[in-house]
Amino acid sequence: MEDHEKGYFTEKDSEEVVIGRNKNAKDERLKEVMAIVIRKLHEAVKEIEPTQQEWFEAIMFLTRTGQMCTDWRQEFILLSDTLGVSMLVDAINHRKPVGASESTVLGPFYVQDAPELKAGTNICLDHKGEDMVISGFVRDTTGRPIPNVKLDVWQTNDDGFYDVQQKGLQPDFNLRGVFRTDEAGRYWFRAVKPRFYPIPDDGPVGQLLGKLGRHPFRPAHLHFIISADGFQTLTTHIFDSTDQYIDSDAVFGVKKSLLANIERVTDLVRSKELEFANPFWETKFDFVLAPESEAASSERTERGKVIAGAQR
Repeated sequence: MEDHEKGYFTEKDSEEVVIGRNKNAKDERLKEVMAIVIRKLHEAVKEIEPTQQEWFEAIMFLTRTGQMCTDWRQEFILLSDTLGVSMLVDAINHRKPVGASESTVLGPFYVQDAPELKAGTNICLDHKGEDMVISGFVRDTTGRPIPNVKLDVWQTNDDGFYDVQQKGLQPDFNLRGVFRTDEAGRYWFRAVKPRFYPIPDDGPVGQLLGKLGRHPFRPAHLHFIISADGFQTLTTHIFDSTDQYIDSDAVFGVKKSLLANIERVTDLVRSKELEFANPFWETKFDFVLAPESEAASSERTERGKVIAGAQR
């Protein structure tokens, strides 16, 4: 009888021995997931052959990552983001039918219960930055407008910080708001021109990026969570297509379909109509929502693939 069949741990059979100990797991999905994680982790360790000191440093890195987490900062999300894992999980879970708008990462600074505002409201409360107006339509995959769509939007201020990063310095819910589309499916609101900013890089994730020769910057963008009855909820961004970091986003969130043209408007009559004192920026960006029924069908198909794979 082989050693792994007896339950003895050896370098050669480490995966089989550890996975075998989980044979009585009460949750089949957990058992399946842990078998894959254990197998891949052991394969990596065997390929890397870390020294005990290197492995200890890896453990301490994860310890410091956990210690950096607070109510408003999730260092493990940053780690997942910078390794491209968040975007991969997002891609797997949000496969879209042809024509539907693509999703991207939520990010660690989303805040629930932002105020619902009238169309056209200016969400900039700290009066910093260059004025901008954002508008567009929300339609379904057949091109029909969708009324009463909820758009939850947020962005950084002109200093590159979200309100929750500067408690006491920024007004609560600065550059956040919830809007609804009208009967024609149109939305619009006023804000400020987004700017690039670094992800929090004063912790272990930032230190890792530095050691890897990578910058911590995200290209300028606005966040959206878009939802409507009968449709898949869309978590996405729109990006300034001219931003210097558009091809090297620290968290891999950029998709070509999410690039927006942001244009300078010097018509002072329009500025006055929008209650802007100076020339402003404007972008028009439409979204397309996928039917909820297609999400259910996709989920059944993908789950079937997993079950079939586990049975093979």
